[in-house]
Amino acid sequence: MNPLPDLHTHSTASDGTLSPRALVERAAAAGVKVLALTDHDTTAGLAEAAAVAGELGVRLVPGVEISVTWGGRTVHVVGLGLDADNPELQAGLARLMEFRAWRAEEIGRRLERHGIEGAYEGARDLSNGRLIGRTHFARFLVSRGVARDTQSVFKRFLTSGKPGHVAGDWASLEEAVGWIRAAGGQAVLAHPARYDLRRTRLLRLLGDFRAHGGVGIEVVSGSHSRDDALNFARHAREQRLLASAGSDYHGPEQPWLELGRLPPLPEGCTPIWHDWPLPSGASSIQHQATA
Repeated sequence: MNPLPDLHTHSTASDGTLSPRALVERAAAAGVKVLALTDHDTTAGLAEAAAVAGELGVRLVPGVEISVTWGGRTVHVVGLGLDADNPELQAGLARLMEFRAWRAEEIGRRLERHGIEGAYEGARDLSNGRLIGRTHFARFLVSRGVARDTQSVFKRFLTSGKPGHVAGDWASLEEAVGWIRAAGGQAVLAHPARYDLRRTRLLRLLGDFRAHGGVGIEVVSGSHSRDDALNFARHAREQRLLASAGSDYHGPEQPWLELGRLPPLPEGCTPIWHDWPLPSGASSIQHQATA
C-alpha cells in the first residue's frame, strides 16, 4: 500500500532544514506519491520543488501555512492546491512577512535585554535571511548551550510570559481562508489538537472556519496521537469537513517524524484528496480512509 499523501511539510523557504529540492527527493525515496509544500506564510519554495517533483514522479500540491490570530491565540490554516501567483494571496502573505521581519528583530532585542547577545544575528544565519522564525531562534539557543533542545527553548524563552515572547499580529481567520479561496485552493485547519481548546471553543473555531469557507481539518498529523486522530475524525464527520493528513515535517533532525510514515485515516473520513487526480501508481491512496 502506498503511503498517504503528506499534505503539510516545510523547507528552507521557511523554517525547515531541507531545501525544497532535497525535501521532494527525500519524500520520493520514502515512496510518497503526493506531497504538499506548505511553508509558513510564503510560497517561495514551490517553483524549485515543482521542478524536481516532475522528474521524480511525485505530485506536488502547491500550498502554504498561514498564521492566524483567532480568539486571542495563534492558529494555522493550510492552503492546498492554490495558485501561488494569485495577487490577493501574495499581498496578504507580504503583509505577514513584514510583521515576521519586525518580530524577529524584536525577539532579538528582548533576548538581549535578558542577557542573551547575538540571538537575532544567530537566528538570521540559520535562516534563509528572508523569513526568520522562532524555530531559528530556538536552534541558535540550543547551539549556544542555553537549552538542551528546541522544545526547552520555547518553554523557557519564546512562549507567552517568557523573555523572548512577542505576541502575533497575524491574519484573521476570514482573511486567511479568503486568500486561499481567492487563489483557488482548499483551506484546512492545521494540527487542531495542538491548540488545546475545550470543546466549546473548539466547536466555535470549527464553526467560524466553516462559515468563512474552510473545507478540511488535519485528522492525521505528526503532532497527533492516535486518540487525537480518532477525536478529530469524529469532528470531521460531524462538521462535514474533509480529512487531511500531514506530517508537519521540518527536517531529519526529528527522526521520529519522517516522511512516508503517516498512519491511515480513521474509518469513515472523506479524504480531502478524494476527488483529486493522482499520479501513476497511487490509485490505492483513494481508499486509505477505512483502516
